[in-house]
Amino acid sequence: MYIAMNRFRVAKGAEADFERVWAERDTHLGTVPGFIEFHLLRGPEAEDHTLYASHTLWRSHGDFEAWTKSEAFRKAHANAGNRSEGQKSLYLGPPQFEGFEAVQVVKRS
Repeated sequence: MYIAMNRFRVAKGAEADFERVWAERDTHLGTVPGFIEFHLLRGPEAEDHTLYASHTLWRSHGDFEAWTKSEAFRKAHANAGNRSEGQKSLYLGPPQFEGFEAVQVVKRS
């Protein structure tokens, strides 16, 4: 199992707009081989921002890598570098990517 996360520092007061952008985007994940699930997480608030993380669960690191090279990935991220001025003001800096290989999984019995 592989977990891919991006952390976002969202400007104070822009949280609802940030969540709307994510809710309205077409992720193209539903048909990607190895994709298990996606979560958008809202974290702690700081003085100038609220921390968010996008969290995707994959069958393997290879499945995630294949996704990043796919047409579905290009479609889902087509406008990521071309955010409108209004969208740019949502973020305090670029997202920070973190990827994790699962070394232990405990499930409810």
